[in-house]
Amino acid sequence: MLDKTGIAKRIAKEIRDGYYINLGIGIPTLVANFIPEGINVVLQSENGLLGIGPFPVKGNEDPDLINAGKQTITTMTGSVAFDSAVSFGMIRSQKVDLTILGAMEVSEYGDIASWKIPGKMVKGMGGAMDLVASAKNIIVAMQHVNKDGQSKLLSKCSLPLTGSKCISKVVTEMGVFEIDKEQGGFILIERAPGVSVDVIRNATLGKLIVIGEIPEMCF
Repeated sequence: MLDKTGIAKRIAKEIRDGYYINLGIGIPTLVANFIPEGINVVLQSENGLLGIGPFPVKGNEDPDLINAGKQTITTMTGSVAFDSAVSFGMIRSQKVDLTILGAMEVSEYGDIASWKIPGKMVKGMGGAMDLVASAKNIIVAMQHVNKDGQSKLLSKCSLPLTGSKCISKVVTEMGVFEIDKEQGGFILIERAPGVSVDVIRNATLGKLIVIGEIPEMCF
C-alpha cells in the first residue's frame, strides 16, 4: 500500500498546467514536492500566500514563511503574501481551480467530514468550510482506514460535516476513487500497487463500484 508520500505523488498527476491550487493541511501539503515537470501552477495557502514552492532543504528554513499548517515553505519567483481577507476573497470568488484536502471521513455521495471529533480537542475547521463551498474541483487525500482498522469511506459520515456532495475524487493508500454524487458510490478507477480489489472492498463500508478490470496506478 502507499505511504503518505505515495498518495501525494498520485494526486500530483491530477494537476494541469495553469491551475491555481489550494493545498490543505496534512498529506495535501506534500503535493508541492511533486509538481510534474513542465507543468506551471500557482499554489495558494489560505493564511495569505500565493506562489508556494517545495518544502525547504533542512537548514534553509525561513520561520517567517509558513503554510496554513504552520510548516515552513519556499516561495517561487513572483510569489506574494497578503492578508486573510484577500486570501478568502480568492477562494470565495472561485479563483481556485483545484482544492486538495485531508479528511476524517468521506461518504459515498461526496460529503466530507474534516474538522471535528465530538468529545476531543480539535483546532477547528480553518478554511475548509469556505473551500468546500466554493471550490470547482476537490480531491481528498486520506488514509482509507483509521488507527483501529475501521473504514473512513462510508455510506454516511458519522462526524459533523464540512460540506455535502462536494468531493469529486478520493485518493487513499489503497486506490483512487471517483464519487457518484447522484446514485451514491465510490467508483474504483485505480488500485495501489499490490492491492487487490477484494482488499479494497473489505476496507470500504460505503458502496464500492467496480467496473471491469481495475488497473494498478502508475507514477
